[in-house]
Parts: sequence; C-alpha cells; structure tokens
Amino acid sequence: MFKNILLAIVVLVGALCAYVAFQPSAYHVVRETRIAAPPDAVFALINDFHKWDAWSPWAKLDPAMKTTYSGAPAGTGAVYEWTGDSKVGEGRMTVLHSQPFETVRIKLEFIKPIASTSDTEFTMKPDGAGTAVTWSMAGDNNFMAKAFMTFSGGMDKAIGPDFERGLAQMKAAAEAK
Repeated sequence: MFKNILLAIVVLVGALCAYVAFQPSAYHVVRETRIAAPPDAVFALINDFHKWDAWSPWAKLDPAMKTTYSGAPAGTGAVYEWTGDSKVGEGRMTVLHSQPFETVRIKLEFIKPIASTSDTEFTMKPDGAGTAVTWSMAGDNNFMAKAFMTFSGGMDKAIGPDFERGLAQMKAAAEAK
C-alpha cells in the first residue's frame, strides 16, 4: 500500500514537472497610455532614474529600500540598483539605449527573490498635444519562474497591473508640470 502511494506521488510530481517544462518560457508584457504632456516632459521622467520615485509603481512599496545610482547621471549608461524587503527584492537596471523623446531601453536584472533578466522598453510618440507612451517588458523564465507563473496566471497578470499603475502615476506627474 505504501509503495503504491509513493509511486502515485512520484508520477504526479513527474507529470507536474513535465507540464511546467512544456510551458512557454518567453513572455512579453505591454501597456499603453496617452499623457497630456509633450514627449520631452515624459522622456525626462523615464530617462533619469532619479525621477522614477515620482511615478514608479514599486518606489514606495518598501520605505526602507536602499537605492544607489551609478554610471551616467541619465540616459545611456545610467544604473539604478536596489535592495529591499520581499515586496521589492533586489536588482539592477541599466539604460542600454536612449533616443531623446522617443525610446529608452533598459536591461532589468532581478537578483532576489528569483534571478532573471528582462528587456524593458519605453516608447514615446507625439499624439496631438500629448504623448502616446508604451511600456513593454520581454524575457525568458527559467523552470522555477515558469512554475510560479504557470500557477499564478502568467507574467501579464503578475506585472501588467504594476505597469498600469506606473503609467497612471507617470501621467499624473507629467501632467502636473
């Protein structure tokens, strides 16, 4: 009897692992908004990590979070590193490409709780008297991240609401100026 139960558990765990292994590892999350401010005002909030506290959806999750800035003061080569509680984890962002008033590409590296690397991009396009802003993130999940995302609804469900909140806060910050 014990042998049959143990065999059933092993088969179940094996089936679960196989299910997770065959889930797609690639993800792509995209959110957009329109901001009633010119592209240069929006670009300034994104291109300079020092200004992210005004709109980042994660900036105020851990009041004791430690942040450091290095590299260029803004734009290509700028680096932002953080260490915080379980809500924000630990990681690093590096601006890889900055095209004034159009695009900012960032390499996002999470160290904790789950190590991963993502490509993040902000695009800005003039839209009448305002700016159409797109925030996207793409990457690949390792097995542990795939397992977590498989049972939590995926990256779009996990990160999408944060992007929406961040874009709403960016809109408020840009339009207040």
